[in-house]
Amino acid sequence: MKNIISIDAIKKFGFEFLSIFIGVFAAFALDSWNETRKDKYVEIKILSEINNGLKQDIQDMELNMLGHKEGIEATTFFQKAILSLPINHDSTNVYYFRLFRDFISTQNSSGYQTLKSKGLEIIDNDSLRFQILSLYENDYNSIRKLEEEYSELQFHKNYYAKFNDCFAENLIFDTKGVVRGINSPIVLTTKQKNILLLDLYRIKRNRMFVLNFYEDIIVKIKALQQSIEEELQ
Repeated sequence: MKNIISIDAIKKFGFEFLSIFIGVFAAFALDSWNETRKDKYVEIKILSEINNGLKQDIQDMELNMLGHKEGIEATTFFQKAILSLPINHDSTNVYYFRLFRDFISTQNSSGYQTLKSKGLEIIDNDSLRFQILSLYENDYNSIRKLEEEYSELQFHKNYYAKFNDCFAENLIFDTKGVVRGINSPIVLTTKQKNILLLDLYRIKRNRMFVLNFYEDIIVKIKALQQSIEEELQ
């Protein structure tokens, strides 16, 4: 005798199957929504951390820029002294310290390191992700190498000993051994004078070069900050 499945049974089984399907689909959709919501929360948190770090980076860069500007002023001071032009002797010690001062590039990369550990794809905006990558992997690495590895910018290593060999006998010290002025007239051979002027010119030009680099990076940082703030709105 053939089994006959009634219409009512088919409807019952169909309803149960549909209910199970809807339940599974709803659970999957809810899980996916929760995961997306979680990722968005993490993205917002990371972007906020990066943005806060960028604010500190600008302050650190501006301090380095100030130091390079003071270094440029120091080269002008000693150029005038060598050329027997009027100078303020009371400032000799300050300018002597600033002339050979080197700097390191300090970057607050904790937010970016967190991003890399979570996965760069967590930043949904492709353009924003590219801006972040470009700044941290290219620009920040470039300024660090310039300040800390580029030989032309190692002022103390390159010029301190040579400058003192030529110029030290013209410095005036007080009883505590602090530089207080420069002899007048300065005693230098033509060769010594020319070497000093050439070195001072190189120091000035290299400090101007790195200043321009800092200015370009700060423009990029501010553009990234604006992109982040727009994303967080």
